[in-house]
Amino acid sequence: MSVAFTREEDLEATAADLVDRPVSTHPNWVTAEGLAQIDAALAEARAAYAAAQVNGSIETDRTAMARATRDLRYWSARRSTAQLLEIAPEGKVRFGGTVTIEREDGRTQTFRIVGEDEADPAKGSVSHVSPLARALIGKQVDEEAEIAGQTVAIIALDA
Repeated sequence: MSVAFTREEDLEATAADLVDRPVSTHPNWVTAEGLAQIDAALAEARAAYAAAQVNGSIETDRTAMARATRDLRYWSARRSTAQLLEIAPEGKVRFGGTVTIEREDGRTQTFRIVGEDEADPAKGSVSHVSPLARALIGKQVDEEAEIAGQTVAIIALDA
């Protein structure tokens, strides 16, 4: 079929059919900071939805409405399942805590173990369901863990 015979609405309708953001099947544990991030994202999604409703009808801007609706569904689901965990320090690697490890090559890295939505490895936080966190949770200073075929030593813990 020639491009001349396609309708512009068809392209817009295709763009508006956004796939939902996947919602994890793991427990939605959050730190206080993570809960605040979810609340902020939910407020932003509500504002985007309201703006999409005000700025035009669904027929004139389906993509903006679809994006806003998808994000609103995602953040509403994440907020409704959020479980705020505040665990007292006990001398072990735990959710919400910070751990410093030393790798076999002598490099040290520090990570905070947080919820999935607030994890950002580039900024030093990893999800509690990540292989790194799973290998470390429950261990103490001077213990070792196997991560990606390498042995790492836990050298420090912070609350």
